[in-house]
Amino acid sequence: MQNQTRRALVLLLAATAASPALAQQPLLDSLTQADAGRGVREALRLAATGATGRLGRADGFWGDTQVRIPLPGMLGQSQRTLRGLGMSAPLDQLQESLNHAAESVMPEAGRLFTDAIRTITIGDAIQIVREGENSATTYLRGRTEPRLTTLLRPPMTQALTQSGAFTLMRMALREVGLASMTSDLRTEVINFSTTKALDGCFHYIAQEERAIRRDPVRRTTDILRRVFGS
Repeated sequence: MQNQTRRALVLLLAATAASPALAQQPLLDSLTQADAGRGVREALRLAATGATGRLGRADGFWGDTQVRIPLPGMLGQSQRTLRGLGMSAPLDQLQESLNHAAESVMPEAGRLFTDAIRTITIGDAIQIVREGENSATTYLRGRTEPRLTTLLRPPMTQALTQSGAFTLMRMALREVGLASMTSDLRTEVINFSTTKALDGCFHYIAQEERAIRRDPVRRTTDILRRVFGS
């Protein structure tokens, strides 16, 4: 009889924990756990939309020294050496092309961020609200960056191809006697540009999250005021 009672109690507790009513339990004075989930998702949605919109404009990357994408590895080293000799123009063109390619994939990046933000759980949202001013961005990056990188790589490859970046790279390498390395460097450029494009997004997502937490004026919806004004 005691075993049956114990099992019934365990089942009752499990059912209670899974109940939607749990989401309505208070987190702070008048803030529910469901509010926390909605508020964190809304903050990240606004931050991600703002970041990808900003970086997706003409010269969004190229014109912004905080997020401008450099050339990777050996290409960057050669660029710096040749610049001192006044001969870096082909590699400078390549760098500009990489940045414009990153700008062109920002609409796709925005869609990927939106999909990822929808998966934030109430439990994670509660922790995010209680932690530091970049905790939502840190969470989003930790949970989504590998997948976002994989999903963004194909459109980045297409953008780099269509922008003429690989043609420029082939020409630049030929001029410095490294044409045989084109194939290996192509993969490096794709991976590096994709990672740096996401770095730029997360930089401005974090900036917007800080603004929402610090500045009441940036809390433009009721749910943001309730969650981050508490």
